[in-house]
Amino acid sequence: MPSLQSLRRKIAAFKNTQKITKAMKMVAAAKLKRSQDRILAARPYALKMRGVLSNLSQRVNRSSHPLLQKRASKTVEVLVITSDRGLCGGFNGNIVRKSAEFVRECEARDLQVHLSIVGRKGRDYFRRRTWPIRQEWTGIFDKLTFEHAIDIGGDLTDHFVKNTFNELYIVYNEFKSAIQQRVIVEKLFPVDPTADFGAAQADGTTGGSYFYEPDEGELLNVFIPKHFQIQTFRILLESAAAEHGARMAAMDGATRNAGQLIKKVTLHYNKTRQTAITKELMDIVGGAEALK
Repeated sequence: MPSLQSLRRKIAAFKNTQKITKAMKMVAAAKLKRSQDRILAARPYALKMRGVLSNLSQRVNRSSHPLLQKRASKTVEVLVITSDRGLCGGFNGNIVRKSAEFVRECEARDLQVHLSIVGRKGRDYFRRRTWPIRQEWTGIFDKLTFEHAIDIGGDLTDHFVKNTFNELYIVYNEFKSAIQQRVIVEKLFPVDPTADFGAAQADGTTGGSYFYEPDEGELLNVFIPKHFQIQTFRILLESAAAEHGARMAAMDGATRNAGQLIKKVTLHYNKTRQTAITKELMDIVGGAEALK
């Protein structure tokens, strides 16, 4: 039977842990509010921009810009977005499992796969595997800015143009609510006209033509790289908000579990203490009876 001192130490440890998890929950809730405001502000613009590009890509010569060209798939790049820190429930575990599953599916189709990783957790996981990591970015979520999206988006577009890979997929957690995230596998390169408008419009059966000012080539050269930077920034914001939501939910559960453990151990402590007191009283009474 554990001693009263060891039980008191356990109770004190559980209470200290509960204070830490409660503080982490409050910090995550504050960060979630800011991240949620940012993604809700950025999402409509990014989704509308994706729709405009999907519509535009149906009406231009797709061979006129390298980022619109559809090539025979031989090499696939998978950008995996995880967090830099843990203690956020199944946030990172869901991402790496989905990423590994998708990579195996690509390899089953005889495709060569390269990985690019955002976040320390994903980097540490895939470093222990056999899949090659082409590029990695860590420590960006503490002060996430559009410059990070320019850096990541610029690297990806440059390597796509150089034929380092033929298709790009991004695996990330989409923010749904404070307690719900959804793992998404999204194709970015090349642009798929059917993604937002369906096969009928992709075949050119609906819609008209556009007049371009100053010209089609210059418009695409400016618009398409900007589009991928915007989409990268949206995805990073989605992941940041989902991470804070997952951490808040995980710390809330940990705080409640610590409270239940405190009650359980405190009850055991009281019973043990009462047993010890009863035994001492019985010893005293027995001693008094012996002296009579």
